[in-house]
Amino acid sequence: MSYQGFMSRVPKEEQDRYDMKTAAAEFYRVNGVPQLIERALNELFSHQPEDLHGYLANYFTNLCAPPRISRLKGREVYDARGQLSIEAEVFCIVCNKEKSMSSAAVSSHFGPNETSLVWKAKSQERVDHVMTAAQWINGPLNNMLKGQNPRDQSDVDHILSNFFMARFLEEKDIQKEEEESRSPSEAELVLTCPRSAQTKKKKSVDKGKKSITVEKPFPPAEPPEPVLPGSSAIGSVSLAVAKTAAKIQGIPLYKYIAALKNGKAPAQFHIPVPLVTLLSCGKTSPGKLILLKEVILIPKAGQRVKQIITMTLELQKEMMRIVNTSTKAGATQAMLCDSGALAVAYERPEQPLDLITEACTNSGLALGTEIHLALNCAAPELVDCSKGKYEVATAVLKSPDELVDMYQSLISKYPAVVALIDPFRREDIDQWEKLSDMIGDSCSLLSDITFKSKAPPLPGVRGHILKHIHETTVSDLICIISEHQGSVLMGTACSEPCSDDSLSDIAVGLGLDYVKLGGLSGAERMTKYNRLIYIEEELAQQGILVSEEKHPPPLFTDKPQEQSATAESTV
Repeated sequence: MSYQGFMSRVPKEEQDRYDMKTAAAEFYRVNGVPQLIERALNELFSHQPEDLHGYLANYFTNLCAPPRISRLKGREVYDARGQLSIEAEVFCIVCNKEKSMSSAAVSSHFGPNETSLVWKAKSQERVDHVMTAAQWINGPLNNMLKGQNPRDQSDVDHILSNFFMARFLEEKDIQKEEEESRSPSEAELVLTCPRSAQTKKKKSVDKGKKSITVEKPFPPAEPPEPVLPGSSAIGSVSLAVAKTAAKIQGIPLYKYIAALKNGKAPAQFHIPVPLVTLLSCGKTSPGKLILLKEVILIPKAGQRVKQIITMTLELQKEMMRIVNTSTKAGATQAMLCDSGALAVAYERPEQPLDLITEACTNSGLALGTEIHLALNCAAPELVDCSKGKYEVATAVLKSPDELVDMYQSLISKYPAVVALIDPFRREDIDQWEKLSDMIGDSCSLLSDITFKSKAPPLPGVRGHILKHIHETTVSDLICIISEHQGSVLMGTACSEPCSDDSLSDIAVGLGLDYVKLGGLSGAERMTKYNRLIYIEEELAQQGILVSEEKHPPPLFTDKPQEQSATAESTV
C-alpha cells in the first residue's frame, strides 16, 4: 500500500497531529534548536549550578536578538523648583516583550531671575516649550527612532540633530516672513543695547574752555541665542537612549560614555574634583550686592568626595554661626538660594570673602593652600544697556574698565581666589584681555560656553563651563569636550531635574578634571553628589581608580594658545 493510501485511511485528527510534528521538526532543524538545547544541557551539566532554571534563563537570554527601540514616551514632569519640565522614556523589545528601559530629563534655560512682572509670561513660555517637546517625542521622534538599535548612539543622535535642524530652519523662515510683513518702524525695534548707550560723552574743562572727551564705545549686546520651543526633547531623548544602551550592556553610564569618547572603555578612571557653591550674592539674594552669583569652594586635589563634602559642611556651619552672631560682618539676612548655597545680604564684594576667610581660620583650614575659591560673576546678567555699565550692587554702576580695576583689587586682596567665571559680557573683548594680562598668572578666567560652543575663543580665557541643556546630545557633549581638550568643567543649571544623577556619570565618563554641582542642599544636587561618591567607591573596589595629577591653582593653567596647539598636535 502506498504512503498516500495509508494516510488516507488515518483519521483526520491523527493526520493533523502528524503534520504538526513534521512541521515542528523541520522548524527546529532549520533554526538549529536541537543543537542549542544540547549545548545548553552540556553547559548546565558542566557547571551544575544551584539554580538550574536561573542558569538556563541566563544562557538563553544571551542568545536573544539585540533589543530595538519600540517606542518613546514624553511626559510632563516637575523639576526641583516645581516648574514644568519634560522627561523622555525609552521602550525596547527585549525577549519578545516590550520593556521600559530608562528615562531622562535635561535642564532648561529658564532660570530663577524672573521678576513678578514677567513671571506669568515666562511661565506660559515654559508650558509651550514642554508641550512642544512632548509632542515631538510622542510623534515624529517616536516614528523616526522606532526599530533603531539603542547602542548606535551616533546614529540616534544624528537623527535627533537633523530633526532639530529642520525644525529650526522652519522656525527661522517663519520669523523671516513675519519680519518682512512688519512696518519699517516695527522692524527697527530690536532687543539690543540702545544706540544712545553705545557711545557716551563727558565734558571736561581745560584752561577755561569746554572740551568734549569721547569715552570708548560700549559694544552693543550680541543677539541672544534663540531657544527653539521643544528643544529639550532632543537632549532628553539622547540621554535616555544612552542610559538604555548602558543598561543593555550591563555597565554603568559613565563606562558607556567613556567607551563612546575613547573608542573603547579605558583601563582606569579618575573622579572629577567637585566644586561646591558656598555662598550666593547674586540677583536673587538678599542685600544690595549682586555681582557674586556664586562663591565656589575649590578643594585640594587628591581627597575623596566624602571628605570634601564633610569639610564643606563643617565650614558652612561655621559660616552660619558667624552670620548669626556677628554684627561686624554686615549681614542682615540669610537664606538658601536656588544654587543650594547660603545667600547672605551684603553690600560689598569683600564682605562674603571676609566671611569665608574668618570661617576658614576658625575651622583650622588653610585658605589658599587646602582650599581655594572661584567667583561666578555672571556679569552678562548685570548689564544696564541704557547706561552702558554693569550694576554690581543696587544703584552701583561700573563701566567695563572700572570693573577690571575692581577685579584686580579683589584678586590682590584675596589671593585664594584663583578663578573668575564670566567677569564680563563676551562683547567686552578688550577688558577680557586686559584683565587676563593683569591677573592671568594667579587667576584663571572662565567662560560659560553652553550657548556659545561654536563662538570664537575669548582672549585670556583658559577654561570653559558647559551645561547639558536643550538640544545638546551626548555626541555633542563628546565633540565639545574634544574641541576644548582639558579646559572644560561641567556644571548644573538653575532648573535641574529632581532625581536625575546622570551629570555625575557624564563628568566621569568624559574624563573631566572638575565638575560644579552647586551647593550642599536640595535633592536635585545631593543626588548627584551621592552618585559621585558611589562611582568613586565602585572604581576603588574594582581597583581601577587613579588619582589624576592636577595642576596647582589656578584652574586650567595652560594658556589658550597652548591648548589649541596641543589639540592640533593630537589630530
